[in-house]
Amino acid sequence: MTANSVPPVIVSAAELMDETAGSRPPVLLDVRWQLGGPNLRSAYEAGHLPGAVYVDLDRELAGPPGPGGRHPLPEPEEFGAVMRRAGVFADAPVVVYDGGLGWAAARAWWLLRWTGHTDVRVLDGGLAAWTAAGGPVTEDTATVTEGDFKPNPGAVGLLDADAAAALARSGILLDARAGERYRGEIEPIDRVGGHIPGAVSAPTTENVDADGRFLAADVLRARFAGLGASGARPVGVYCGSGVSGAHEVLALEVAGIPAALYAGSWSQWSGDPARPVATGPDPQ
Repeated sequence: MTANSVPPVIVSAAELMDETAGSRPPVLLDVRWQLGGPNLRSAYEAGHLPGAVYVDLDRELAGPPGPGGRHPLPEPEEFGAVMRRAGVFADAPVVVYDGGLGWAAARAWWLLRWTGHTDVRVLDGGLAAWTAAGGPVTEDTATVTEGDFKPNPGAVGLLDADAAAALARSGILLDARAGERYRGEIEPIDRVGGHIPGAVSAPTTENVDADGRFLAADVLRARFAGLGASGARPVGVYCGSGVSGAHEVLALEVAGIPAALYAGSWSQWSGDPARPVATGPDPQ
């Protein structure tokens, strides 16, 4: 991969237009989502990429909230059933998109990768990039042929709380949340503010430009290297509940740096009073 090449984990709107018009169009998943609000099926129904199927992050890309966090991983077999209903085949390409932020699309990308799908990409810039490039949208509900995808979990790295704590000391653990949440200055959602001791602040919002598109691979590599994540040591990522953290794992993949995701993230960690909490700008 050259410094400015687009790796196969993301696809531009122009490239996707060519692919959807080709002989082997990808399965398209619309994963528009808003934190703490109702699902965005109504937005999907008002206009989506032709052929795209809506997937509900809160209900279909996560298990029920509880001790595992606000967005624990879904049971693999339940996730597999959702993907098959959406028309996902094991040997066919998949492209996921959301409204433009990229977090929800990255969650779907990560889950498919973790469960063994080898050809899944995120539309860089999401629906906004598609429409800006002149891509068509439709209100028509997609006609879906049921897929055959069967999940085989473990294809990419997954951390639990103990592994995340250890990695913060033996490798690099990146905190993808906003800096003020990392520092413990505010905490609008979870029980307590702060970060996992030893974790490094690395807001995922700094991995994209003003239009929500990923920065060039060489720029991302330089950014992560400055945070200590050059790939020389194992890298892990967490966030609030395992959604924006998946976006940072995707950014690291764009940069050519493999990383594991702590899916329970801060919502699980902070929910356990026995877990230590650090505050302030330093990892500690």
